[in-house]
Amino acid sequence: MRTPEENAREICTAIGQRIKSTRMKNNLTLDQLSARTGFAKSYLSQIENLKREPPISTLSKIAYVLEIDVFFLLTGEIRQNDQQGISIVRSSERKTATRTFGKLGYIYESICHKRLDRIMDGYVVTTGFEFPPEPHTHEGEELVYVLEGTQELFYNGEIYVVRKGDCIYLDSTKPHYSRSIGSRPGNVLVVFSSKK
Repeated sequence: MRTPEENAREICTAIGQRIKSTRMKNNLTLDQLSARTGFAKSYLSQIENLKREPPISTLSKIAYVLEIDVFFLLTGEIRQNDQQGISIVRSSERKTATRTFGKLGYIYESICHKRLDRIMDGYVVTTGFEFPPEPHTHEGEELVYVLEGTQELFYNGEIYVVRKGDCIYLDSTKPHYSRSIGSRPGNVLVVFSSKK
């Protein structure tokens, strides 16, 4: 039976391969992708070669520049665009991605993956009890609503404790991340936009 770490490594390998193949299909060099995303060439190379595990926000920015859906990077799934102006993702239709660092991995459930031409990304996130290895920074703004549990939020050098029902709206260009504190993992609704 495969360990969660082995599963995560396989997923990250596939993500890196999809980024590289799409970049090459679009005739983009790493330098060009770096200039368009704002990420360092070395960082992008590490993602493509499985030396860094990128956060969802980073993948969203890369997908936007490559003109593909972020969920293609996560799953390899190609979907048809909706033409009705509305998309509904039932709770049973959520797409899940797991990050496995720390005592308990972070589980991201996409709640708007059906909408291809979107300006926001939304996830229900189950947070682990340890901070991720690195803070997140990305263009745009982020809204975080605590659905369950208590979160310790690191934002731009400060620590904040937020509980069920609390809402945070932040500038995503500043370093940030959170973790669950207490006896149970917390759930948060995260909505962000990296597009201006």
